[in-house]
Amino acid sequence: MTVQPKKRRAGRITAALLAATIASSGVVALGPTAALAVPAGGYSKLVEAVSPAVVFIEVTSKVTPATADNPQMQELMRRFGGQLPMMPQQAQPQQSLGSGFIISKDGEIVTNNHVVENAQTVKVKLSDGRSFDAKVLGTDPMTDLALLKIDSKEPLPVVSFGDSSKIKVGDEAIAVGNPFGLGGTVTSGIISATSRNINAGPYDNFIQTDAAINRGNSGGPLFDAAGEVIGVNTAIFSPDGGSVGIGFAVPSNMVKKIVADLQNNGKINRGWLGVQIKPMSDEVASALGYTKPMGAVIQAIQPDSPAAKAGLKDGDIILSFAGTKIVELRDLSRAVADKAPKSVEKVVILRRGSKMTLDVTLGNLAAQKA
Repeated sequence: MTVQPKKRRAGRITAALLAATIASSGVVALGPTAALAVPAGGYSKLVEAVSPAVVFIEVTSKVTPATADNPQMQELMRRFGGQLPMMPQQAQPQQSLGSGFIISKDGEIVTNNHVVENAQTVKVKLSDGRSFDAKVLGTDPMTDLALLKIDSKEPLPVVSFGDSSKIKVGDEAIAVGNPFGLGGTVTSGIISATSRNINAGPYDNFIQTDAAINRGNSGGPLFDAAGEVIGVNTAIFSPDGGSVGIGFAVPSNMVKKIVADLQNNGKINRGWLGVQIKPMSDEVASALGYTKPMGAVIQAIQPDSPAAKAGLKDGDIILSFAGTKIVELRDLSRAVADKAPKSVEKVVILRRGSKMTLDVTLGNLAAQKA
């Protein structure tokens, strides 16, 4: 079953979000190619070691009943002269499938937010056939991650995170999950690209792979050749909802930070600067002597924000934040979100042709959203 990604997601990425639905893009099942150095004997030992910790997730989602005050219902009533066509009084709960993986022996499981979003019940099935009711400890829609918990009388099998900053294009990639409900499916390929922006959100930094990923793979792990999790399979690019060889995974280093926050209190605390930004124009770049646009131009500053208190002004061009060079707008979004609220960071700006360095004490993005 295919679920559409959030409305904010770009239409060109058909958020068929793998499992429950938002897997808006998939990975092609190309399998190992001649250029891929498959280990002698294949991946059987790796799969044998990691498969017990990969789980199958079944979700029953809440459905909002159709009511007369619903805009869609009002439009139908207008078209039918106030008389609605025959329809069921209560919509049936929606069933969806996904994948996940166990990260602690006491039953903590990582998956996608879109897999469990609006869930009424969540059931987790292990490869050995055992089934558990799961509790959602916390979610982060901005990175499409979620942390679940099941209770077992015995220690559970686990997998460990690898360092996604060390992966390179061409490295091996192995995906394990439950595409279309086919539990324990294994596919292999390579890392096709890193730090990919698919316009899914402000923190896009996806790993792209050609290891076959389809609906139902959402939330499942992407392994390296050592059997460590280097990403969480989240989206696919697919005109028809099936794998065409382009899949995306959230990097493990980002996942580790999000999971740590969710383990703490079920909430995500991100740094907040309080600026609206836009790209540098080609004209401005040329006037400043740059060969191409760079940095983030401040378009507006929120009153009483960390940026306002630090002395930033409209028109300032942010060149770096906390040591991170700002080339694209998302570089600034990720750099700020990566820092803890109340931390003091250095911001290098260009103001009227002169470089300046300012100190800014970050706020809490979660508090602003609340």
